[in-house]
Amino acid sequence: MKTPCLISACLLGVRCRYDATHSALNGDLLKMLMESHVLVPVCPEQMGGLSTPRVPVQFEGGDGIALLEGRARMLSLKGEDLTLQFMEGAQEVLKLARILGIKKAVLKDKSPSCGVKMVYIADELKEGVGVTTALLIREGLKISAEGEL
Repeated sequence: MKTPCLISACLLGVRCRYDATHSALNGDLLKMLMESHVLVPVCPEQMGGLSTPRVPVQFEGGDGIALLEGRARMLSLKGEDLTLQFMEGAQEVLKLARILGIKKAVLKDKSPSCGVKMVYIADELKEGVGVTTALLIREGLKISAEGEL
């Protein structure tokens, strides 16, 4: 029986990234994932009410873990504080994982929501995790970046 797995919608070819593009996995990786999992696409940023396209966003004060602890926030490159939208999107993804009993996710690295190893903090790509990733890790999900399949 196939197990459910969250996946960043952009990895499936959905044009939901900030610039209205996608980051589709190559066919072989996607086929491998689909052989053992029912894929549940999510875009935390859209689920938090942000539009596509949208102004790029990055962390100020730390990564997703710091944000959950109240030590960081999400700022658009125009200076708009979007912390609440990012938190809402992460909560919606978590709600979906709980409802469906999902224990695994494959997420887009370098994303402010889904970053698994790297995120942008104050104009610099640094080691860290996105908001949604931090929340899912806290819930006990196994998280993989698209390159770790």
